[in-house]
Amino acid sequence: MITFVKNIEEANCITHSGTFHADDVFATAFLELYLNDIKIFRTNMINSEEIDKNVLVYDVGRGIFDHHQIGALKRENGITYSSFGLLFKEFGKKYLEKINIKDIDEVFNGIDKDLIEGIDADDNGQFPKIEAIYKVKTLSNIIKLFNPSFNANEDENTQFLKAINFAKSILEEEILHINGKVIANKKIINIIKNIPIDSKYLILEEYIPYEETILNEESANNLLFIAFPSNRGGYAIKTLPKDKEDQTPREEFPLEWAGLSDEKLEKISNIKGLKFCHLGRFIVSCENIDTVYKVLNFLCKKI
Repeated sequence: MITFVKNIEEANCITHSGTFHADDVFATAFLELYLNDIKIFRTNMINSEEIDKNVLVYDVGRGIFDHHQIGALKRENGITYSSFGLLFKEFGKKYLEKINIKDIDEVFNGIDKDLIEGIDADDNGQFPKIEAIYKVKTLSNIIKLFNPSFNANEDENTQFLKAINFAKSILEEEILHINGKVIANKKIINIIKNIPIDSKYLILEEYIPYEETILNEESANNLLFIAFPSNRGGYAIKTLPKDKEDQTPREEFPLEWAGLSDEKLEKISNIKGLKFCHLGRFIVSCENIDTVYKVLNFLCKKI
């Protein structure tokens, strides 16, 4: 729960007033998750050295959680930490432990790389220029939308709280996502260890996020196709890309299958239960596991 207080003595968290950005918004969202109840005082007139050491002062005051100063902490890759990154660096692992994450170091590093580093880079002016003929909105751009709009009579703290709640939802989903990826990574590695080294395909008993792990594993370089139960029913078979940079399929489904479905596809493929082939020839859907084996055996004979 977040409470905005009018007296600095009542606060356990202090940040700047005025226009808010992704770093202080996400920092506040994280602190609410970590501390549960926070009392915020927002001001631009503060010296963090004069504040009780038990009060967290961030993105203002020139303290350890403020990056607006010479010598601000940087990552090894040169990206400067913002208030969000600094707070997560200090308390992130403690929070992950609190919510019973098992692989704390891997999940911590994954969240920093997948979400926090980009927000930090954007706030510190280190985000790369994006060349596009259309408007590209980063997460930081979206957070800025919550600031009071011209002539809209919106209260600053009310809008700040809206942005925090939005950011908190993203952060919670990010943690679940990265934790799931870490768990999936271990599962996929164990599965790969138990298939023949010259195997051309992999069949999963359940859908597991697989692509990043497979593309990082040299022992999986021979794999061309992966099959798994589809959430639409039946099974899907997908091609694998050549590598992380080149998304060209290692092997495509037959050209004559492209865009066909149901009876037309069954007839031209001579495979009963083959239900659909994407026009891009990177995925097909199958009625059941028997169809999956028929398709894979057919494809492997042609290669």
